[in-house]
Amino acid sequence: MNAAPTSTEVESKPKFMLFLRHPHGEDLPPTPQELEVIMGRFKIWMDDMEARGHVIGTNGLDTNAGRVLRGTMVMDGPLIEAKEIVGGYVMLTAENLDQAAILAGACPGLEYGMTLEVRPVVACCGAASD
Repeated sequence: MNAAPTSTEVESKPKFMLFLRHPHGEDLPPTPQELEVIMGRFKIWMDDMEARGHVIGTNGLDTNAGRVLRGTMVMDGPLIEAKEIVGGYVMLTAENLDQAAILAGACPGLEYGMTLEVRPVVACCGAASD
């Protein structure tokens, strides 16, 4: 097994954000037993990526609360008419977008109707470039 990369190695690699999009409003949510199996598979996926030094950070998002700002309007969100809701994210390092997509493609949520969006992270707004 390869050793996890050092923090300097992680900092020097390109970063990517995986947006975990959950289906919303059409199907019944998983039963507690199904959710336990799903979350167990997610843990294995995340532990594997973390052991190989790819995971920078991850969090779930509250899918029942938030605000949507559109112009000068502020609405409760996520939007009820949405077909998918961003339920969480994973920030990771990879050699390139292709490798990030391969890592995302191993996500067990894809088998349960989840959609993953993989986006490169770029320095902006005066932030230091990596």
